[in-house]
Amino acid sequence: MREDRHVVVAGGGPAGATTAGLLARQGFDVVLLERERFPRYHIGESLLPSLLPVLDILGVRETVERHGFVRKSGAFYGWGGQEWALGFDGPEREAQYSFQVIRSEFDQLLLDHARRLGADVREATRVRRIALEGGRAVSAAWLDEDGRGGSIGFTHLVDATGRAGVLGARQLGMRRVHDVFRNVAVWGYWRDATVLPQAPESSIGVFSLPDHGWLWAIPLHDGTLSVGLVTDKRSFQQARDTLGSIDAVYEEALGRCPLLGRILHGARQDSVLKTESDYSYTAEAFCGPGWYLAGDAACFLDPLLSTGVHLAMHSGLLSAAAITAVLRGEVEAEAARAFYQTAYRNAYERLLILVGAFYRIHDGRDAYFRQAQQLSHRDQRPLRLHESFLNIITGAEDFHDARSLSPEHLYAKLRDPVAGRTGQGLGGHGTSHMLPLPITPDHAAAGHYLTLSPYPTLRPA
Repeated sequence: MREDRHVVVAGGGPAGATTAGLLARQGFDVVLLERERFPRYHIGESLLPSLLPVLDILGVRETVERHGFVRKSGAFYGWGGQEWALGFDGPEREAQYSFQVIRSEFDQLLLDHARRLGADVREATRVRRIALEGGRAVSAAWLDEDGRGGSIGFTHLVDATGRAGVLGARQLGMRRVHDVFRNVAVWGYWRDATVLPQAPESSIGVFSLPDHGWLWAIPLHDGTLSVGLVTDKRSFQQARDTLGSIDAVYEEALGRCPLLGRILHGARQDSVLKTESDYSYTAEAFCGPGWYLAGDAACFLDPLLSTGVHLAMHSGLLSAAAITAVLRGEVEAEAARAFYQTAYRNAYERLLILVGAFYRIHDGRDAYFRQAQQLSHRDQRPLRLHESFLNIITGAEDFHDARSLSPEHLYAKLRDPVAGRTGQGLGGHGTSHMLPLPITPDHAAAGHYLTLSPYPTLRPA
């Protein structure tokens, strides 16, 4: 069975649902193929305020608000011997809160909304392979849970298949794992936990450990607290060899964090532990002829700054705008890809550098703030010291840059030798070793910016 559509979106998580919904809303013929049946479990529960304008553009914000997710008003850090909090509120902030979500429920809301907007959503349908002709992606072979299969031709493919990476990782072999972030995450869910009185209401708590690693605490609307441990693989394996089990490693780590101990005093663990490892990676390119990689299919950083869903929905918005501009004849395909590659990689690499700075745990809060100021486009004079940091960790900086600036300037700045020396990465190394690609002619020629009215598309800078 052969079909032809404007766009095939592979994967129904936040990246895929955002892309499909935005394109379908404009009347394009979009089919979304999702391997699982929703709802399905997923980690990545603490969201950034940057998702609010995207929810507005999709027209799904009221649905998300009504669902009853915990409203996240900020973050609390017990980090490197310091305790400090940041609230998202402020008179000039476009988005002053976010949500702590059960991802199975949040992702279902987005996927169902994409279907209501007109996307042909097919669950339990796996993309087997993408056909390439002359280096261009042209069709997707699929297989459903009943053994039926077929092929769909398209003008554009969005690979939003997450860590599976159907096109970018599996077929093109473009994925590279970051050696400096070879970490392990172990997490579970607790009931009857308390709150830290000094933390913003319903905030995420992030706590460094004295030697290796850190812990998170995220309150959810079903009454549980998501509590996770992140540490490097070598330290994790040594601890497991010594203590005898993953559960023992987790419990020992919790016992070394007095701040988290206050939250969990009298609480009880309500789930078996889950683990993930080697989850920090990037593709060598985020797009090519006929295809875009979005969300985790393109890159994943680290859970430290809760950036996963932000990058997913941000890339969904960018890819939808780029494809719209091409399908409407407003921008040439090569120029649209150049914009996407540059804007998405800017967002990813800025966060990569800031997370790298954070892992130098004892540098202190003000050092992280100064690093953030170096990574910001905005005029620093009227800003308080923490403002650039807050703009980046809420995702506001990425949204601002895509809408108002030609992004190649930041791309060059990230590779400036001075920035490389001042923004050192893990283990005291310069940041340049973490930035995967040199500047190419395509990046220098990006020359477009994102506009949201009357629909998400690209305009010349």
